[in-house]
Amino acid sequence: MLNTSRIRILAVGKVRKTWILNGIKMYLKRLPGLEIYELRSSSPTSEGKAIKNAIKKDEVTIALSEEGETLTSHQFADHLQKLNSKRIVFIIGGSEGLCSEIRNSADLKVSLSVLTFPHEIARLLLIEQIYRAHTILQNTPYHRN
Repeated sequence: MLNTSRIRILAVGKVRKTWILNGIKMYLKRLPGLEIYELRSSSPTSEGKAIKNAIKKDEVTIALSEEGETLTSHQFADHLQKLNSKRIVFIIGGSEGLCSEIRNSADLKVSLSVLTFPHEIARLLLIEQIYRAHTILQNTPYHRN
């Protein structure tokens, strides 16, 4: 079982599209304890400083990056299960992506897809994949093989 109260998402920028907000709210209801912390959008350098300041010392950092590892949903669930006893923070950059310092210092870099998505959609996709991982680990029918 996935302990979602040990997972945070640091995301640059606000979600403004209602349909994305509705999707995020739906998944957050299913993932009690999952925390999203929004950072002000500016330049990659100042966003990087804000991200660095927001990361807690005991957190495993997972940066979303197009250069990251592309995982299947089962592989993603396995990664989260292995880290389940630790605190995890996912980092989503703004429209210009993450600064290299944050990307390079992350414990793990993950790509949601070979396609590029706006940061708002990336946030919804990440939360959905966290929920999917949760259901895979509980062996419930949400994820069908």
